[in-house]
Amino acid sequence: QGSQKRSNSTPETPRPKRAPSSRSPYGLFSPGSFSPSVTPSQKYSSRGGRGEVVASFGSVQGSAWSGRGGCAVRLFGCPEQSLSKPYKCMFQKALDVREALAGRVEELGEVLRRHHGLDSFSSAVLPAQEPVTVLGQISCDGNGKLNAKSVLLVGDREHSGGGQVPLDLSELPEYSLFPGQVVALEGTNSTGRRMVVTKLYEVTP
Repeated sequence: QGSQKRSNSTPETPRPKRAPSSRSPYGLFSPGSFSPSVTPSQKYSSRGGRGEVVASFGSVQGSAWSGRGGCAVRLFGCPEQSLSKPYKCMFQKALDVREALAGRVEELGEVLRRHHGLDSFSSAVLPAQEPVTVLGQISCDGNGKLNAKSVLLVGDREHSGGGQVPLDLSELPEYSLFPGQVVALEGTNSTGRRMVVTKLYEVTP
C-alpha cells in the first residue's frame, strides 16, 4: 500500500478551497434559490439625490407646509422656545445635555410637589433618621436589567448634588419603575448608604 501524499498548506501556497457541491442542502435554501432574478442593489456612490435638501430651517419665515394627502404641518409652542439657529442633530455637547436633563428634572419635580402637596425636597445622600422626601431619577446599578435589588436613585442637582443612593423597595405594596423615570420618594436613610422607601410619588398625566 502506497502512502498518500498530503499537500502542504502555507501562507505562501494556500490550499485551494473546494467548490461547494451542487447537492449541498444549504444551496437549496439559499436566498438566491428563492429569488434568482432579484435586482442587485446599487452601489452607494452611484445613487442619485445626493446632497438634496429635503427640509430646511430658518430660510423662510411663516412658510405653509402642505401635502397632496391633505396633511399640513404646524409649529406649536412659543417662538422664544423654538430654534433660533440651525444645529446638527446628535452633535450636542455632554454638558449641554446634562444641563437640559437637570432642568427637566427640576420642572417635573415642581409638578410633583404641587400635585401631591409636598414640602421642600431634602438630600438623598445625607443620613436621615426621620422620613424625608427626595427627588431624583431612577437608575440601575449596572448594565443588567432593572430589578428590585438593582434600583438606584440619582438625586437632583439642587438638593442632592447628583449623588446616587440604592433603594430598598420592600416596604412598598406595589410599584412600576423604569430607568430615567423622575420620581419623588419618601423614606428613611439612616446610614446614608441605602434609602428604605415608604411612599412613591409619580408624575401622573
